[in-house]
Amino acid sequence: MNQTEVIPKNIVLIGFMGSGKSTVGRELHQRLGYSLTDMDQLIEETMGKKITEIFKEEGETAFRDFETLQLIEIAKQTESRHIVSTGGGIVIRPENRKLLRNLGYVVWLHAPGDVIYERTARNKDRPLLNLPNARERIDTLMAEREPWYCEAAHLKIDTAGLDSKEIATGILESARYFFTHPI
Repeated sequence: MNQTEVIPKNIVLIGFMGSGKSTVGRELHQRLGYSLTDMDQLIEETMGKKITEIFKEEGETAFRDFETLQLIEIAKQTESRHIVSTGGGIVIRPENRKLLRNLGYVVWLHAPGDVIYERTARNKDRPLLNLPNARERIDTLMAEREPWYCEAAHLKIDTAGLDSKEIATGILESARYFFTHPI
């Protein structure tokens, strides 16, 4: 039996910005052949502008509204065998956390604040971190979101010190068990 027969449903990646969702999503896509939706990329393509521009021109609330609409559209798709890489703040809204869990196996990619800062410090396309006190902002946002990530996730993986291949292997092993022994 090959891997695509063993895992019949979607794998959803959540976690703070810089935790590795896009990279791990691409690795899972490559291994499984599942279609991949990177929500941040989808939003930029649909809106015709970068997320930083959306935040600047329309505000975070408008961005979150659009993000929720995109998640609803993804959840409506009947296709299984799909990998969804979400934005870091998708868990803020309770309706999103419910949609995520209904969508498939939700994996929370986690990394400590120092690691997140190191991974995101040079990237100016992160509107919530384009501040002089970015390191403090990371700690604040991570602490605020942690219970929501916990609520949405079936599995938490610490990505610090692991490469995308190792993380993907862990996800596949746990997803195989999850889908053959549902809760």
